[in-house]
Amino acid sequence: MQQGEAAGAGQERVIRVALGERSYDIRIGRGVIDGLGAAAARLAPGGAVAVVTDRNVAAAAGARARDSLRAAGMRVTEVVLEPGEGTKSWAGLQRVVEAMLAAKIERGDLVVALGGGVIGDLAGFAAAILRRGVRFIQVPTSLLAQVDSSVGGKTGINSPHGKNLVGAFYQPSLVLADTGVLDSLPEREFRAGYAEVVKYGLIDQPEFFAWCEANWRGVREGTGAREHAVAVSCAAKAAVVARDETETGDRALLNLGHTFGHALERLTGYDPRRLVHGEGVAIGMAQAFRFSAKLGLCPPEDARRVERHLTEAGLPAHVSRIPGGAGSVDGMLEAMAQDKKVTRGALTFILARGIGRSFIAKNVSRDDVRAFLEEDMRAPA
Repeated sequence: MQQGEAAGAGQERVIRVALGERSYDIRIGRGVIDGLGAAAARLAPGGAVAVVTDRNVAAAAGARARDSLRAAGMRVTEVVLEPGEGTKSWAGLQRVVEAMLAAKIERGDLVVALGGGVIGDLAGFAAAILRRGVRFIQVPTSLLAQVDSSVGGKTGINSPHGKNLVGAFYQPSLVLADTGVLDSLPEREFRAGYAEVVKYGLIDQPEFFAWCEANWRGVREGTGAREHAVAVSCAAKAAVVARDETETGDRALLNLGHTFGHALERLTGYDPRRLVHGEGVAIGMAQAFRFSAKLGLCPPEDARRVERHLTEAGLPAHVSRIPGGAGSVDGMLEAMAQDKKVTRGALTFILARGIGRSFIAKNVSRDDVRAFLEEDMRAPA
């Protein structure tokens, strides 16, 4: 499908993640959650399912998932957690694993991650370590999870030392991205997920970024633009994951904005009242482009164009937009030192030569980073 096209909102699309014997489909469209039971029954006929979710999603979509599974003859156990990044922790992991063991979930059974990125990462990691591996299905209920975290097999939890530092690569058996459930998503959460959509255009699809500039309102309103945005994003990520499943090469490009963003999340204590993940990514992408421009790598107009679109879509593009600020330059540098892309202490960033021309920059000078942050963190929005 070309970037200028967008099929109707009711059309289901299927993206294949090609990983040999670990290949799986991403099914995208309104109502695909109602096929959960049939899909689970094909994977584990007559088996048991542990549905891991949070309190908010359980109230909005839990009955629909549960009814579909039970209608297909599956025994269902629900593990309902508190919403928020604080759940993605050692304590949260222990609670999920022990609940599944108590429910006698066997290796031939299934885990369903019903929720946003926190639930998907946590439930996926629990599935990876339960009885040394139980199959799982991702049912992402946020835009961010549909276009990013549910695809590619990154699972894990946070540590006091930083975000996503404990985990495993463990691929799901299926992803069901029901775009209809996004209709009730809070505005702020939807905007935060949209940052990850924009990211794919900024990495290597300048025509998709231009499409986003023209169609972002339709993505929010739930026209065919929403399915198109999710499908293009998933296809882009699937292609990268197929080439580089465990992030030893160009999969690192998917972390555009995340080195800055994860540091900001840590410095704000993962407090959703101040900053949520997608907002951190939005600021981080804008910083990556401003940093690239400061280094003479990227035209300043491209950096300004990125800022304009993020701001127009209701996302923050500057640290000054974070309530209470984000601490010191030294704090940012310390947080960045725990980034997963650090190699023998050397900083690695995803930088850009322009929109759609991102690249992996290794051994970035700490002096250059410090000089940029000292200027950028003082600048008004």
